[in-house]
Amino acid sequence: MSEVVYEETATMIAAGELQPFVPFGREHCRNHPNAFNLQLRELQPASELWSSDGAAGLVGSLQEVSLQERERECWQLRKGCAGVKEEDVEFEEELYAAGNMVVWSKGSREQASSVYKAFTVDSTVQQALWCNFAVPHKNNAVEDLEHTVCIVQSSCINVHTVTGKDFISPLPFQVSNVWATEFGLLLERKNTANETQLSSPGDPLPTVFSMLHPLDEIAPVVCKPSGLFEGSCVQYASDSTMKIVFTCCQPSIVVSYDSVQGTHSVWALRRVTHNERSKVLRCPTDPVGTPLGMMSSSFLTSHLRNMSRLDSPGSGGATGLGPGTGTSCAVGSPLHYSVLHSHQNRTMTSSPGIHSRVHSPSISNMAALSRAHSPGMAAPSFSGASRFSTSFHSPSPRGHHGLLPSFNSTVNETMLMPEMEPIIPDLCMEQLWSETITAGFHREMSSQASKVFLTSDFCENRYLCFLVESHQQLRCVKFIESNDTTQLIFPSVTTIPAKDAEPLQNIDAMLVLEASGSLVLYTGITRVSKVFVPGLLSPSFSLTNHLPHFSVPVENVSTPANAGSRHIQRLDEDGMPSPVSELRCPNIKRHDASLLEDYTFQHTVPYIHALRDPVCSQVTLELSSGTMLRISVPELATSDLVRKCLQAVRFILPKEAAMKVLVKWYNIYNAPGGPSAHAEWNLFVTCFLTLMGYNTERLAWTRQLHFEVPLSPVIAAKKARPSDGGSDEDWDYLVASHYHRQMSSQPVFGSVESSFTNKTIPTDTDGLFSASPSNASLKLDSSAPLFPHIPALFYVLHLLYQELQLDELHRARASSLVCLLQQLARDLHLEEFVDLYWRDYPALMSCFSESCIIDQALIGQMQRPSFLTSEPPCVFSWLSRCLRGEENPPFPYLPGICQSTRLLVLSYALYIIGDENATSTDVSKYLVKVSAVQKSRVSEPPPRRQSSVKVKFSSKSLAEQLVVWLTSEGFTLKDLESVPFGVALPIREAIYRCREQPCSDWLEEVCLLIGRQDLTKQAHKTTLAKSKASVGSGLSLKPPATTEADEEEDGMSDIIQEVTGLIWSQDLRVQEVRRLLQSSRPVRVSVVQLPEVSDHEYIEEKENKLLQLCQRTMALPVGRGLFTLFSYHPVPTEPLPVPKLNLTGRAPPRNTTVDLNSGNIDVPPNMTSWPSFHNGVAAGLKIAPASQVDSAWIAYNKPKSPELANEYAGFLMALGLNGHLTKLATLNIHDYLTKGHEMTSIGLLLGVSSAKLGSMDMSITRLLSIHIPALLPPTSTELDVPHNVQVAAVIGIGLVYQGTGHRHNAEVLLSEIGRPPGPEMEYCTDRESYSLAAGLALGMVCLGHGSNLIGMTDLNVPEQLYQYMVGGHRRAQAGASRERHKSPSYQIKEGDTINVDVTCPGATLALAMIYLKTNNGSIADWLKPPDTWFLLDFIKPEFLLLRTLARCIIMWDEILPNTEWVKSNIPQIMRGNFDPSEDFNMEAMAQAQDYITAGACLALGLRFAGSANSDAFDCLYEFAMTFMKIMSFAGTGAVVAQTGYYNLQTGLSMILLAMSMVMSGTGNLKVLQLCRFLHKRTGGEMNYGFHMAHHMALGLLFLGGGRYTLSTSNSAIAALLCALYPHFPAHSTDNRYHLQALRHLAVLAAEPRLLVPVDVDSLKPCYALLEVTYKGTKWYNETTVELMAPTMLPELHLLKRVKVKGPRYWELSIDLSKETHHLKSILSRDGVLYVKLRAGQLPYKDDPQGWKSLLATTVNHRNSGVRAFKPEAISTFTSEPALISFAEFFCKTTDGTKHREDTLVLFSVMLYECVTQECPEIMPTYIAIEQAVGALCRSDLQETFSLWQLRLVVEMWESRMLRGPANRHDTLLTSEFLPVMKNAVDVALDKWLRDNSSVLRSYMRGEILSKDAQSIMLACFLVYHSIPCLKNTHTQLEGCSSFGDLLSRSSQLGIPLRDLLRLAPVLLGSACGSQTLLGFSLPAFSS
Repeated sequence: MSEVVYEETATMIAAGELQPFVPFGREHCRNHPNAFNLQLRELQPASELWSSDGAAGLVGSLQEVSLQERERECWQLRKGCAGVKEEDVEFEEELYAAGNMVVWSKGSREQASSVYKAFTVDSTVQQALWCNFAVPHKNNAVEDLEHTVCIVQSSCINVHTVTGKDFISPLPFQVSNVWATEFGLLLERKNTANETQLSSPGDPLPTVFSMLHPLDEIAPVVCKPSGLFEGSCVQYASDSTMKIVFTCCQPSIVVSYDSVQGTHSVWALRRVTHNERSKVLRCPTDPVGTPLGMMSSSFLTSHLRNMSRLDSPGSGGATGLGPGTGTSCAVGSPLHYSVLHSHQNRTMTSSPGIHSRVHSPSISNMAALSRAHSPGMAAPSFSGASRFSTSFHSPSPRGHHGLLPSFNSTVNETMLMPEMEPIIPDLCMEQLWSETITAGFHREMSSQASKVFLTSDFCENRYLCFLVESHQQLRCVKFIESNDTTQLIFPSVTTIPAKDAEPLQNIDAMLVLEASGSLVLYTGITRVSKVFVPGLLSPSFSLTNHLPHFSVPVENVSTPANAGSRHIQRLDEDGMPSPVSELRCPNIKRHDASLLEDYTFQHTVPYIHALRDPVCSQVTLELSSGTMLRISVPELATSDLVRKCLQAVRFILPKEAAMKVLVKWYNIYNAPGGPSAHAEWNLFVTCFLTLMGYNTERLAWTRQLHFEVPLSPVIAAKKARPSDGGSDEDWDYLVASHYHRQMSSQPVFGSVESSFTNKTIPTDTDGLFSASPSNASLKLDSSAPLFPHIPALFYVLHLLYQELQLDELHRARASSLVCLLQQLARDLHLEEFVDLYWRDYPALMSCFSESCIIDQALIGQMQRPSFLTSEPPCVFSWLSRCLRGEENPPFPYLPGICQSTRLLVLSYALYIIGDENATSTDVSKYLVKVSAVQKSRVSEPPPRRQSSVKVKFSSKSLAEQLVVWLTSEGFTLKDLESVPFGVALPIREAIYRCREQPCSDWLEEVCLLIGRQDLTKQAHKTTLAKSKASVGSGLSLKPPATTEADEEEDGMSDIIQEVTGLIWSQDLRVQEVRRLLQSSRPVRVSVVQLPEVSDHEYIEEKENKLLQLCQRTMALPVGRGLFTLFSYHPVPTEPLPVPKLNLTGRAPPRNTTVDLNSGNIDVPPNMTSWPSFHNGVAAGLKIAPASQVDSAWIAYNKPKSPELANEYAGFLMALGLNGHLTKLATLNIHDYLTKGHEMTSIGLLLGVSSAKLGSMDMSITRLLSIHIPALLPPTSTELDVPHNVQVAAVIGIGLVYQGTGHRHNAEVLLSEIGRPPGPEMEYCTDRESYSLAAGLALGMVCLGHGSNLIGMTDLNVPEQLYQYMVGGHRRAQAGASRERHKSPSYQIKEGDTINVDVTCPGATLALAMIYLKTNNGSIADWLKPPDTWFLLDFIKPEFLLLRTLARCIIMWDEILPNTEWVKSNIPQIMRGNFDPSEDFNMEAMAQAQDYITAGACLALGLRFAGSANSDAFDCLYEFAMTFMKIMSFAGTGAVVAQTGYYNLQTGLSMILLAMSMVMSGTGNLKVLQLCRFLHKRTGGEMNYGFHMAHHMALGLLFLGGGRYTLSTSNSAIAALLCALYPHFPAHSTDNRYHLQALRHLAVLAAEPRLLVPVDVDSLKPCYALLEVTYKGTKWYNETTVELMAPTMLPELHLLKRVKVKGPRYWELSIDLSKETHHLKSILSRDGVLYVKLRAGQLPYKDDPQGWKSLLATTVNHRNSGVRAFKPEAISTFTSEPALISFAEFFCKTTDGTKHREDTLVLFSVMLYECVTQECPEIMPTYIAIEQAVGALCRSDLQETFSLWQLRLVVEMWESRMLRGPANRHDTLLTSEFLPVMKNAVDVALDKWLRDNSSVLRSYMRGEILSKDAQSIMLACFLVYHSIPCLKNTHTQLEGCSSFGDLLSRSSQLGIPLRDLLRLAPVLLGSACGSQTLLGFSLPAFSS
């Protein structure tokens, strides 16, 4: 918390600013419309309920408001748990319930409360609570928590989740209480009166039930009491005397109270184990132990399930039976002797409702339950008694006449009841602890706890406390979690006298209201102090005067030591007058109140009579006057430093000592009128030293702290003083204090400067201090509580000091801590520690000289811990040794406190030492944990977010390991900024290395750390459409200006312009495609009226021409659907815009409208039905799969007018193709199918099947089977299913079972290919399309299985298909279908041979798909075209196309993209020279050749679909041109006459489709020209089908607006074969050979493969260079190509790697050899790949050749590169705002900075370096180095910290340079800057050494140093040159005669040689020697 907030709480406590508390919900309800209705309904004076001003006084308000009114209002508060990570805002949440309203509000101290949610329910709210339900995740074991509010009413529980789901769970019984637990809700059943009185030996019903999720069944809870025989007694929790009083989630426990024994028990709540479950279900034992067997538990089940109906009021009144009329008979064992005596048998509770339901099946699933329960009705009208008559009735129907049926009959009938399987219990309560009953306790003495809570003390002991109000006792049970966390151990119980209590979580304490009315703070069971609430008169003054018997000596009871239970009992019996214990009750009777009024304080001073609603450190006081006040109890510490010190103290001390310290500190710190925040540290030091035995008034530096805050025990309350300056009263108060008398202190000298960190002490006091008083006063008091622990405390504080040094933000505080440390180090005679502190803060340390005496005799009393060594641990020197590669002992650290130390030490170990296991197994090599005196406390803090990063080691470089590990520890860039620059350098270097070549699949946090925003953004899942803000801007090509109206309606406006503008930047081809495909505007009908043509004939001519054009218009939507594929995200509140199909025309010159409906010419009926279906599909296909679409929206799109029904049918099919139809509710699907609209059925069946592709979904299978007679049982009714719907259903079966090889379906489909026509004209029309569909479906079911069709060998699939293909005798129908085809058709005479014309296409394609890509030569040979003229005459030329296609795709790997291969498919006889004498048909030969060529081309198109293979394209283009040439000779006729125009056109269309498949998504210009050419041809034989083919080709060419392309997976090939079947419809109603709807299945072959680089800064698509590496195959070796993105990628399984290439953008490599999932997810999200421009580079659009870049300018004149760089130009080269503003403010000359020209140049150089090196974050390091060197040269350093950092930088740099030049490109600081700076430091220090060698000598002799600047420079010298503390080793070095001698002696000291040379002249002493030595050594060793 910040200090500002602290100030506020402090004043609140001291100055009496209490906030009055009124639950926010009450205010809200008053204004809520419902409150008014409530009043009308109740007709009670409810106005009082809402006005709680407290003025009326307690008694008055209670008289006026009836009891129920008051009781109904309840609320609870909790700490707000929001997912706010950045700033942990503390706020409170309140759940308020009154009447039938529940209000959930949030508010904090800084913000007013606001309603979060408010609920109104139908009946009175019994209880409202928060509960978290665990929802298991779909795919993994992790459970999601569902945060909910549960509102309990009498008949049901409403559950509202935060995410907006609502559930209503009906209650099968009346509930007395509901508890939230870790798993869900616990429900306590209300016991009816007669059940508890009569305890017959029947098996009691469970009383505790659990509900793990609102949709789950309510299940009984199993309990496992701890008894003599463990585990034997697992039973249902059915003891009606057990009441739950408390539940808790962490740990998961339940506290219950036994009303008979009067004891409390604690139970662990956990999931039931398998054994326990089976035990309970097998034999639920009753208390006597009679096993009732399975029967009774099944009764329980059916009983519970039946009871679920009882609460709907209807069922209760239905039977009109009272409890007495129902016949009762015992069920169960013969032991039930009370069969005929009484119907109060306790076997089972029940109700009259059951009579009506005995024989109806009980409803077990929750959906039915919630329907059965009608939440709209009021609560049941019959009373509790009649509702649960307490026997289990199971009478036979004749029981209604009051006859007793025989016993046996009833049992038998009962056993026949349905649904006998038992309800399985989910949770188990295991008893952990129970109160012991001492003899002294009487039964009536103990009563149920009114409050239970968990609390912990300062030392983290945990307690479970329960308040027994009748005794005015708080019992605290200490508990410890054992190693297996389920078990808790309860070692001890302590009792505290209390009237009320509440825990304060934030400060580990609890507030206790004592009987006397005073508030006391306890931490655990240790009393801390009274809490003074300003504004309320302290009860110790008033109460004791009037009630003398109140003053029982409570004070000596306060410590747990002598608080025996006997003592407290006495206190209970005679010490408390009755009114006090009753104060709590809201209904004080009149005469009680008069008793209270005798006391004079009643009317004047309200007193506290209860506490409630603790949140964090706030709690509400309920006053006797009825008002409530909210107070806040202060924290343990607010300053970070003090908090850390207290943590360290708590860590190292034994618990008792630590507790003393903390309590003492808390009292001092929070005394009323306590310190202001800045004095907190001073106060802490004083308190701490005093506790160690120091006399702080005598010690000079603490005396200055001392005056400011007296260390005094506080007895009376003192108001906060107006200023911190102090006043006379303060002084008198001090002098009078007991403390003052005890210390007999000397007068304190005038006010001393409070901030002791100042360098100098005021001079007047200087003299006083130096005249040191007698030594006696500086002696340590050995009886002080912390005296024995001084060494240990000193050590942990030293480690804390090292920790603070590692954080720039905390370093300022280290200087405060060092004052305390140096004092302790002096007194413990730890010279090296003192030396270390002096080196760190030379200026500060030279002010301290005093040391206190510790008596030698007493030193023995101190516990010297083993870890305190004479060598001080110094983290900087540890890191420095690491960099120099020297051996290092492990570094000590405090777990949980020294986190930075741990992080940085391990980072260095990993990255510098290179130990890969440093962070995992070898931690102990580098870190040693300082273990505390007590072992239990040493617990590692749980690692943060450890699991999220999967650390895969060994393969990665050290840098990557380091970065990933740091992220897993929760280290962020913000943390890195606070690490000192020298220490951070290796981490920065690792980050820099990772940034160059990152892994593409790193987590977002890792990418953030290495500063790759492009990758971070990539890890966020966004699509282009969502960032549409920037769409359309910055395009070089503007589309032609069109009006808004046109834009909207053609249905193609959603293509993302930005991307298409980048892909096709040179022309407007996308606009051209839009023009060609638009079908929503009238066409132009230009017919010239010849002179001889009459007007009427002219009109007819125009309409005939329009009819021709409409053939084209109607075919356009099929192509448009492919063009706009997945390009639109619909708005859920608007219907999908469907462009209308416009079949009118405009005739020039007058633009008159031409219409087909004029009646002048004959228009075919239903001409537009299929085209509008296609139009609907095209509109629906725009919806992207990632959109938010739900069932309601689909239904909402249903058109009102019936003529649009066909469009809606198409829309449904499209939704299936993009996967959204799975969201349509089953109810709606059923609804659409029952309408019987043919088109809707076709669209729906195909759509649903496509959405469930290959899933074998049973519900869909049922749906399809109804429409396929062959899949229905032979005896079923004949359903009249339209033929086309049957075709769609058959294809649907193929899709749903695609690739599964499902035997039954394959068998049926195989026979359906040759389905004979039936007698009554059924199956006679359009047989070809049905047979084809069956063949395609069979092919899909067995797709690619080839010969390994498991379990189908007996079907002889290939042979049967071959027979269908070539003809022959029909086989006998097998099995079920025999009945169907008994009588032959009366229409079609086929005889018993197969009609090949019908069956051949289906069979051929089925063979092709079953053997797809298997390269099975023998099957392929069956499909060869015949090689004699005779046989050729027997086969349709069209079938040759299919056979060739089938043969080629079976021999997949032999397809080659060249003309030779295509021609090789034509049989030899057609290729050779013809012998004229032979009798052959020229026409047949020409047709056969063309069709075979077309088939081979189609196969080539499939083989290379979506690959944009140039060879394949050239080959196909050549054939297309050939066909075009032949057709252009149409006039000359010979060839065309032979072949036929229709056949040529078919061939050309197929080749065109093949070309567009190969070039799919690329928008190739040549194909576009061909399509446009054919688009213009409308006359002659160009029918609807050819137009459809040409425009499908156009759509495939621009698939999805260039974002999609085709796949060649098996599934995609199957879809393309269905869609591109080479027989196109002759007119718009033609479905004879192929169902038109199947044309759209091409969508299933589309996959997104467009990669769009998006600049991460501007968020606009841009160009980037990609390097794509193909895996090697048998056709080519591994190759690498460069592509300019945005581009289509090849199929991912062919690729090895995709890489964004430099130099313009940061490199990014995606390795596909490991896994393709990452790239797939990128492509599916619009292919957005974020890239980041490198600094100094411009995007390709602005600078295509790369001549304008920053680096290009400097190449020409190498030396003047820096000069040429103008800081102003920076903004063009980098987008880093920090760098731009740096250039603005630091690199430009202004008037003020004229004289600092050189600095500006230096800054410019730094900036240039950062930009060109791509490491802007090294900028602060550069500046820090420059500043440090500057300060050293001017010698105005006060501390040596910056030199430590410089030294680490230099060592890092040297260690990198030593590795040789090869590694230099990795390092960060490669420039000349560092050597220059290093030289400057060396020169400055050498100059100082030359002048002041005497100072160094005197230091080495251990003489006292002067306080001047020399000592600071000396410290700098020692630190920088890493000279160890030489005080004790000096004598060895002093006497050296020669340099060699010196070398040998110093080797064990570890001084680097270079630094030793600097020392040599000083050590060797002779002046002349020093000169020469220096002369040669400095130049040589300075580098």
